[in-house]
This record gives sequence, structure tokens and C-alpha cells, in this order.
Amino acid sequence: MNRTISTPAAAAFLDRDLDAVDPDVAGWIRDEERRQNEGLELIASENFVSRAVREAQGSVLTNKYAEGYPGRRYYGGCEFVDKIEATAIERVKKLFGAEHANVQPHSGSQANMSVYITVLKPGDTILGMNLSHGGHLTHGHPLSFSGKEYKVVAYGVRREDERIDYDELAAVAREHRPRLIIAGASAYSREIDFRRFAEVADEIGAVLMADIAHIAGLVIAGLHVSPVPHAAFVTSTTHKTLRGPRGGIVLCRADRAKDLDRNVFPGVQGGPLEHVIAAKAVAFAEAGTPEFAEYQRQVVTNAKALAGRLAARVFRIVSGGTDNHLMLIDVGAAGLSGKEAEKMLEAAGLTVNKNTIPFDARPPLVASGIRIGTPAVTTRGMGTAEMEAIGDAIARVLESRGDAGATAEVRSAVALLCAAFPLPV
Repeated sequence: MNRTISTPAAAAFLDRDLDAVDPDVAGWIRDEERRQNEGLELIASENFVSRAVREAQGSVLTNKYAEGYPGRRYYGGCEFVDKIEATAIERVKKLFGAEHANVQPHSGSQANMSVYITVLKPGDTILGMNLSHGGHLTHGHPLSFSGKEYKVVAYGVRREDERIDYDELAAVAREHRPRLIIAGASAYSREIDFRRFAEVADEIGAVLMADIAHIAGLVIAGLHVSPVPHAAFVTSTTHKTLRGPRGGIVLCRADRAKDLDRNVFPGVQGGPLEHVIAAKAVAFAEAGTPEFAEYQRQVVTNAKALAGRLAARVFRIVSGGTDNHLMLIDVGAAGLSGKEAEKMLEAAGLTVNKNTIPFDARPPLVASGIRIGTPAVTTRGMGTAEMEAIGDAIARVLESRGDAGATAEVRSAVALLCAAFPLPV
């Protein structure tokens, strides 16, 4: 006898909202939304995405498995995700003038990993920027896969001006003959000379990879020289200055495309996150607009204004200033650790991160510096006048050593400033 089994409970479950299913998580999300709205986000690697990006990322595409690439999937039902991913690829290629793009990496770290396994064998030598001089974990830190799988040598900045020492870079490259040279940083406030990197790589027969996770938006807007003409591979995240969802991309020359693609999938990851790729596609569309270019110009203008204001309050700016969206403040010179400064500022509604500075005597979890960036506050619509106010607020908290009265005073001022520049719902 045929019987129809009804599952109303399962169907009803799909229609329940977050508050009904998980009030704890729902409450914490609201708390985080309140924190973002009522505080100033000054972490250089953070930003606020548009409503359109959030809609794409929160869409039904999260339900779809799509291993493979557009037109070459291991699953059926990929007609529409193929269109979305192909569109994302074409848009990002156009933005950067790249011959090939892979938009599947789940993060910047996996974007970098995919390039490494495309170019290197375990034990090969890589040359990356010293982490304490501004480099990134995936450029050879011993606790990262990059430092565990490969032999690592480093270049850094000059002590006298805290800018990349290109002569040292060339000398280290000639001595150690790395297979891969990595140009890029996570805490370096000056323009990077990608042409000079390419000259060094060409001289010794190395492959050049540029990691532009932090400066991608500036590159698109023409405010930082592009590495695309100089590097065989270019990696980036899609958040930070690009102001998209959290994820990664890899750009490369056409002759490297086939090897790269198979080392993203199935090399380092499985099914792509098509809902995130859709959000990337939307962010790439936004990045092609005149408004985006103007936003990037304001990000740099704001960074210079904020660094200038802090310098006027007698805080030492590493390298003397900034050419991009971020700056490092030597709070050690003011008698503080980066860890102390971070906590003091957070209590006043100012979110920064502790960061080592070049030739730092303190370990990374303590550090002598703080890293500050302007992408998120610029997204809120703030300009140079607000940067001066923020600079004064930072100085007030640090000069008072986190005094309760000064902290409360700054917290109130921050709340007023945030209320004048609310985030979109």
C-alpha cells in the first residue's frame, strides 16, 4: 500500500526566522550591529559593504554546490551560478586589466596558497617581507603554511626612513636565489615599487607575485601603481579597500591560467562559495563606478589628514606619514605598548589593532605600535574635518593613559560623531 508521508515540521522549520531558531545568535548579531554603528572602525583591513553586496551574499545561492568552473562543473543545476561566476571573472579582469582571473579563493590566504603550489615544490625558497616590517603571515611566517612548507628569506625596511630597502631586496635575492618573490604588505604605508621588484625577479629568474590585499581599491582607482604589468601573479582579498565580501581572488597571465585554476580547485579547496562569488560580482560592479574612484581618493586624503593630526599631537608616525589608506603609530615612543593602546582606545569606542613596528623589541602580541586605517570611516561619509576630530580623540585617550574621565568624554564624542554618520540598515 502506498503511503504519503507528510513532514510539516521540517517545512515549518525552514520558515522560522533567526530569533525563533536561535535567539542567542540573533542577539549577538544585533549587539555587533550596534557596536559597528556606535563605534569608529579604524582597523585598516575592515570596511562596510553595501546593502547590495549583503543581499547577494545572503541569497539562495548559499544552497548550491558547484565544484568546477563555469561550463565545466561536476554537478548539475549550475546554469545561473555559471552566469554569475563568469560575470565576476570578466568584471575583475576589466578592473585590473588582467588576462585571467580566478574568483573562487575563500580568502587571501588561500589565494596565496594556490599561487605557491602552482609555482613551488615543498622546500623551495621564497622571499617575502619581514612580518615585523609590515609583511603578512602567509609571506613566510614560521607558524603559517608558507613558513612550514618552504624555505623563507626576508627583506625589510631601512632603519633610517622605514621604507623598503630595494638594495637589500636585490642582495638577498642574488644570494639565496628564491623561486618566488612576494611583493606586498599588510602594514606598510608607502607606495610599493612593483617595477623594481620585477627587475630583481627577472635578474635571478624568479617568479614575482604581488599581494595587493590592502591596496586593491587604490590600484583600481589609479591611486597606486598597478602590479599587473609586472607580476606573473597578483593576489588580493575582496574586502579592505575593495569594499566587497570577505574572500580572495587571483589574477595571472594567460599562460599560467590552466595551472592556477587546477591548483585553486581541486588543489587547495573544494566547492566554491557561489553566494560569496555573487557578492564579489556586485562589489566589482560598484568598483567600476566614478563614485568608487572618488571614495578611494577620499580614503587617501583622510589617511593623510589623520596622520598629520596625530603627528601634530607629537605621536611618531612610522616612515613619517602615509601614501595609502593606513598608518602605523609608534606608541612605544609615548611610553605605551600597542596592546595597552588598543585596549584604551577600544574602551572609548575607537577600534584599532596592535601591530609591530620595524625593529620592534616587543613580541607581536604586545607590540610597540598600532595600525590605523581610514576605509571604514570614509565609507560612513567622513572627511578631513572628522579625521582631525578622530586624531584628537585618539591623542586624548593615549595622552591620558586611559583615564576614566577622558575615556568617557571621548566615548561621548565618538557616539555623537557616529550618530551624524550612521551606517545603512
